Amino acid sequence: MCGRFVQCTDPDTLAEHFGLDRVCAASPRYNVAPTQSVLAIRAEPAGVTRRELVQLRWGLVPAWSKGPDPRYSMINARAESVAEKPAYRNSFRQRRCLIPADGFYEWQTRADGKQPFLIRRADEAPFAMAGLWEQWQGDDGQEPGGRVIDSCTIIVTDANALLAPIHDRMPVILDPADYALWLDPGMQDRQRLQALLQPVDPTGWIAYPVSRAVNSPANDDPRLLDPVS
Repeated sequence: MCGRFVQCTDPDTLAEHFGLDRVCAASPRYNVAPTQSVLAIRAEPAGVTRRELVQLRWGLVPAWSKGPDPRYSMINARAESVAEKPAYRNSFRQRRCLIPADGFYEWQTRADGKQPFLIRRADEAPFAMAGLWEQWQGDDGQEPGGRVIDSCTIIVTDANALLAPIHDRMPVILDPADYALWLDPGMQDRQRLQALLQPVDPTGWIAYPVSRAVNSPANDDPRLLDPVS
């Protein structure tokens, strides 16, 4: 799974790296947690060749639901079933997004408790996790047209050789050559899309233990990225 990650690259650098046409304001984040706002890249409604950087709630809220439900986090969707599950299949067809990140955390079970690890590119470059987004609208009797929530989930798959000793699942990390295909809402070839949902090649990636301070979402500063013995 993917339950915490890092988004510390500034929006202007993300715009250059991912070819964005429009960005939103954002501050560096070192311990992004479920239900918080996260940065996501999606095709602009005006044209699929244009990309925008937006803030979405992490934890998908299906359009047909009654709204956010604390019983179901929906922060991750399994690659094996994402095209079939009622909560995700419509988004998988038409509302795919990229979740930019600088690293993500996984926990290894040890005799003295769970040890967090940071997984990132060795060159510290940002990368993109495969995501889905959805818009939920409810009538709260206050806002015209009702309250609107744009939310997202991160697709996860089997761990690669680097992650396997730590955890059995990891986020799907897309090749830059596949960004345009993934973001295109007109692309609805299920087999072609699901073929992208594979574990990333571990070459060029590193994983190392970090402070257990990352266990608390209240801790959010650059020191969380430092390795510990």
